[in-house]
Amino acid sequence: MKVTILGSENAWHVEALIRAFQKRGVVVNVLRAKEMKAFIKGDTPCPGVGTDIGDVVLVRSLPGGSLEQVIFRVDLLHVLEEVKDVEIVNSPRALERTVDKMYTTALLSRAGLKVPETYITERYEDAMTAFKELGCDVVVKPLFGSEGRGMIRVTDPETAHRVFMALYQCRYVYYLQRFIPHEGSDIRVFVVNGRVIAAMKRHSSDWRCNVALGAEVSPLDPDTSIVDLSLRAVEAVGAFYAGVDILPSKEGELYLLEVNGIPGWRGLQQVAQSDIASTIVDAML
Repeated sequence: MKVTILGSENAWHVEALIRAFQKRGVVVNVLRAKEMKAFIKGDTPCPGVGTDIGDVVLVRSLPGGSLEQVIFRVDLLHVLEEVKDVEIVNSPRALERTVDKMYTTALLSRAGLKVPETYITERYEDAMTAFKELGCDVVVKPLFGSEGRGMIRVTDPETAHRVFMALYQCRYVYYLQRFIPHEGSDIRVFVVNGRVIAAMKRHSSDWRCNVALGAEVSPLDPDTSIVDLSLRAVEAVGAFYAGVDILPSKEGELYLLEVNGIPGWRGLQQVAQSDIASTIVDAML
């Protein structure tokens, strides 16, 4: 078997996966997203992509870029899957569902799972109206983004005006969620192939509880309600493996914040009992 990891060769997660694959006798190739290319000739839809992809592509990075670049990269994954019969993990369909917060939130809500009240719009006027309807305390998130970066909490009309005008001038989409009061912690659950393999609580003095922003972590033995919620969330987006972010409110309700289809686990590995990279690899094989 040969596996291609889509990512950067010196990245922590990629190196961990390479070690796990090589221990199991799997040949590993690392390819950056911008190095992908297609070759189409005659009546053969896609005889190659410029390199020996192998049997499986594990997507560890799908960086942003122009609209053309992003569409090309995802469409090429579709072609590899549908035409070349290459297994893609996570599938292009799952990646599309999880990279876009609006799409993810809509699918989770349709599955009957509790998410914060959310408004998505392109118009400044609609964003200001939504801000008031959400109680003048909202979290503004980039539609595409991770690790809590780019999120802003807005609690007064003047700040909302300034933030929304800046987003308007840069032609961003407004993604607004009602702020959920909490106790300074949230939960990350890691799901692989229909099974919860690890979980942790993230504690922060800030309203954001992301490890990348300095949150501290502690191990968590998830109860049945958290396990069930996590598995249903991952099933809703059709992912093979994913990180599920859950926010317990002060009232004890569990809100789904995100399902990450390219999840990191460096912080989680600090408190996990098993080697997460090896678990992913074994499940894939």
